[in-house]
Amino acid sequence: MLGSGLGALGALRLLRRAGVPAYSLSVGPSFESSSRWFRPLPGTHGALADAASLARVLQASPLERCVLIPCSDTLLSAVAEIPPHLAARFPSSTPPPAVAARLTDKAKFAALLDAIDVPRPRTLIVDDSSSLDGIVDMQIRDLFLKPVDSARFLQSYGVKAYRVHDLVDARAKLAQIQADGHRVVVQEYVPGPGSNHFLIDGFSAANGQIRALFARRRLRMYPPDFGDSTHMISVPLAEVEPAVQSLRAVLAALQYRGIFSAEFKFDARDGTFKILEINARVWIYVEFAGRCGVDVCTMSYRDALGLPTADFPEYRSGVRLVSPYLDLAAAHFVWSQRQLSKTAWLRSWLGAQQPRFNWTDPVPAITDWWNISWNAVRRIVRRA
Repeated sequence: MLGSGLGALGALRLLRRAGVPAYSLSVGPSFESSSRWFRPLPGTHGALADAASLARVLQASPLERCVLIPCSDTLLSAVAEIPPHLAARFPSSTPPPAVAARLTDKAKFAALLDAIDVPRPRTLIVDDSSSLDGIVDMQIRDLFLKPVDSARFLQSYGVKAYRVHDLVDARAKLAQIQADGHRVVVQEYVPGPGSNHFLIDGFSAANGQIRALFARRRLRMYPPDFGDSTHMISVPLAEVEPAVQSLRAVLAALQYRGIFSAEFKFDARDGTFKILEINARVWIYVEFAGRCGVDVCTMSYRDALGLPTADFPEYRSGVRLVSPYLDLAAAHFVWSQRQLSKTAWLRSWLGAQQPRFNWTDPVPAITDWWNISWNAVRRIVRRA
């Protein structure tokens, strides 16, 4: 597993449950290191930084052969760039660099969707403020600035995107963003609550055939516009069949190989599922799919080694997951909007799974809880 955080922890647990010996090569210290299954890659020292450092680490590794599973866009690119002799020794089930770039680069992704012509939000690729003159029939209050490189943008500003209030605001934000070295596209905001978001996760084998699909519905999210899921439920594929067809068209056009997670939003204005993005690697809630019956990490491992993978495993629908700390923030928002009672919110937690806690591996959740509690106490003491 290349990476840190919740996705890396989920991948580690899934592979161990499948009986696959697993090692971790972390970007930096995170709570996955407290897992009972955590084992650092032998012979490694320090954090992983880029493709060059990955190549050096792999070259020095005493392991004869090992499958690589990246858990971030940056590490996906790093895996694609390792020299051929290392790629033979450390295989992976990942898309080639050009394909990965068409999904991770939001400008290239918008051009791809235009070419395939699947339901999507209207998107304008901007190079400078004069490009905003291309906004004609799109209401400015329904637009937002979406980064071309999401990871770098989030690291710089702490948000995934910027809503704009008017053309003056759009020009000012664009000028600042471009001065900081970022590129953005202008995209239509699809109206509707967080529960209109659907995600379809899965795996496509080396021959380009989709081997697994798993659908889930976002019930709450935080921040409310451009945030992460805090409460979700697995749903049957039949519930999102039009979205599945759009996803199949995109992946077929790319001859895609590897793990993926696609996000759609149902647009009540025209009754379509509009595709928003596709992540080309392990996502943060990958373990939830595995608990429901779709283990894409083990599929990726087997496909990288040329072994057969199970075809369309059945999964349990109606299973819910709550991310406790984020959902507290989401709850405060929906309470303020009078969209949910506190009683209904508490009921939604009953019987729901949690992403960090696992009965067979409880320490990461305990460690995370302790760190959050300790930081809260420190803040209170500082105020006092």
